Amino acid sequence: MNTQPVTHSIFVIERTYPTTPERVFAAFSDPAKKRRWFVDGKGSEIQDFKMDFRVGGLEHSRFVITADNPVKGAVITNSTTYQDIIPNRRIVLAYTMSMADKPFSASQSTFEFVPTEKGTKLLFTEQIAFFENSDGIEIRQDGWRKLLDTLGQELAR
Repeated sequence: MNTQPVTHSIFVIERTYPTTPERVFAAFSDPAKKRRWFVDGKGSEIQDFKMDFRVGGLEHSRFVITADNPVKGAVITNSTTYQDIIPNRRIVLAYTMSMADKPFSASQSTFEFVPTEKGTKLLFTEQIAFFENSDGIEIRQDGWRKLLDTLGQELAR
């Protein structure tokens, strides 16, 4: 069998939101809020979203790409396990992404909520192993930047 090697990568994204760490944390811990900024939106049709926000808890989302791009019609699954949660300070999770039930990446992500004079600094760090037919680092970073912008919109509600 001829397979491509696993590609590893790490990146950090920093955002500042003009609200308290408690409100930012709630956007991650409340299933209705998380669904609005994380899975609802343009370019996909949600088939499933479940969330059990606790250490060892699972989150699962499944959606179909509806946007006009090379993977239009693809079914994407995101399966998450919460590794560490310190309310209003930190969330660490591990997740895999799959297309048509074939995993293409595995990640560990850390979200740190740092209070500032004007609100909250969010430090997001992702460590990734990309498998064959993966989205790659540039697309993943761009995806997270857009998600964190959408989080900002959720916080402005």
